[in-house]
Amino acid sequence: MASKAEATLKPWCPFCGMDIGRPSDAMVRKMTEFPMGRCECGAVYVADATGHNVGAAMVECLVNACHDEWDLAWELLPEEDYLTGRLEDYDDVTHQVIPKRNLDGRAVRGVLFFVRLHKGMAEIVERYQNNQQQRVPSEGAAAQGGAAGPEIEPERDPKREKKRASKKLVKELVLQDDLDALVDLCFDDKRTLRFLQRLLYEPETAMRYRVAWTTGLVCARISTREPAPVADLLHRLFESCSDSASTSWGMVEAIGAIIACRPDIYGAFTRHLYNYLDDPATCAAVLWGMGEIAVTRPDLIRKTPFYSLFDLLSHEQAEVRALVARMLGRIRASEAGFQLLPLQQDENRVTIFDQGSPLETTVGAVAQRAIEEIHKGEQDGQ
Repeated sequence: MASKAEATLKPWCPFCGMDIGRPSDAMVRKMTEFPMGRCECGAVYVADATGHNVGAAMVECLVNACHDEWDLAWELLPEEDYLTGRLEDYDDVTHQVIPKRNLDGRAVRGVLFFVRLHKGMAEIVERYQNNQQQRVPSEGAAAQGGAAGPEIEPERDPKREKKRASKKLVKELVLQDDLDALVDLCFDDKRTLRFLQRLLYEPETAMRYRVAWTTGLVCARISTREPAPVADLLHRLFESCSDSASTSWGMVEAIGAIIACRPDIYGAFTRHLYNYLDDPATCAAVLWGMGEIAVTRPDLIRKTPFYSLFDLLSHEQAEVRALVARMLGRIRASEAGFQLLPLQQDENRVTIFDQGSPLETTVGAVAQRAIEEIHKGEQDGQ
């Protein structure tokens, strides 16, 4: 199982959750240049070791994302054309995040600043670089660049009265399924996500899954404008799961829901779920999350060592058997077809939560459905 240190000290990309490499100087060093890197998801990041030059770092990061095309960089609009993120308490000496901001008596104040262009704008930048005479205004980015990525959450009216979050208010909105109000509250008060996290400490299973799925839906919407707070929430959830002194109720469920609702942004976190499969307290939650992720992004599950899950089809807990079968069906794992056959006779009743809502069924019914999905995949040539 991953340790708390592993979950918190490795620098990560706020857009995709992947661990990032150490920023490095360019081959041709400029006077004002910051150490820079690029994530696998396409995000560019720069390191400001002091935390006092974030403005300059932001400009340089944006310009680098535009391949040093300064004129184009100044035309871009934040959120419409690109997203930004930042990771504080970064130590450039050890390439770690130090939450205590002090390492062996040395102050840590560094900041990693991130920029990721929307897909449509990234294509425009490539064309712009190939032909510097071509000028494309940012207003035409989506029209001329094809798909511009996920729909951006609209701006809130700056004149409206902002609300303050409380655990009571957040719980009321969850019970009312008022996603719009929860999203507004997140933009008004950054503590909203922390209150949602606290609501996950719920002994009643049905309520726990409901809160987890609601958290995923809310995070999916706010992440189009502010992905960094959601990535921070994910890291707090992983930290809680790794802390032997705290309960993991709802933490893994929420991680799975957040990834499932926005796999395009947080899909890289999927691989970390495997760290909690061996814990009896979180095994079912991991399998549930993987099953939800598999609905829209089965490829994310197939990139993990899912073969190791075949043995769980004979697990002593009926819930675990059903969740494994459901997940294998959703990724159309023909490799498991033979192992699924005996489960069709399993009449043990289970409750499986589909997008947070309880579904009463049997292990056999779930296995039968999984086999049908696998056969359909074979017919479709998948």
